[in-house]
Amino acid sequence: QVQLVESGGGSVQAGGSLRLYCSISGGIYSPNCMGWFRQAPGKGREEVAVIDSDGHSRYGDTVEGRFAISKDNAKGTLFLQMNDLKPEDTAIYFCAAHYRGSICRLSPSTDYDYWGQGTQVTVSS
Repeated sequence: QVQLVESGGGSVQAGGSLRLYCSISGGIYSPNCMGWFRQAPGKGREEVAVIDSDGHSRYGDTVEGRFAISKDNAKGTLFLQMNDLKPEDTAIYFCAAHYRGSICRLSPSTDYDYWGQGTQVTVSS
């Protein structure tokens, strides 16, 4: 059973940086697609970034240029480097993965079969 566990969340002031981690275990091989999604209070799930098995990435419009997704397949870890954080980045951040195919879409999030429990990121002004 594939399991994803996020860490690295916390509180930071606007303009600051955080790095999120997602540890992947239980799979026979690395997922075809992995990504980060977030959900703010009272809002729906929003796509943040996805990365495919070749390392190609895509970003949501609100984080493009500020966030960077990367992975270390050998260590089974997905990363999200978040820079220039803004109060509107406050949310629970989830990592997700699927093995379905080689095309990694930002949406819909229902493409992704495996999800972590989430880590809270709070940005104060």
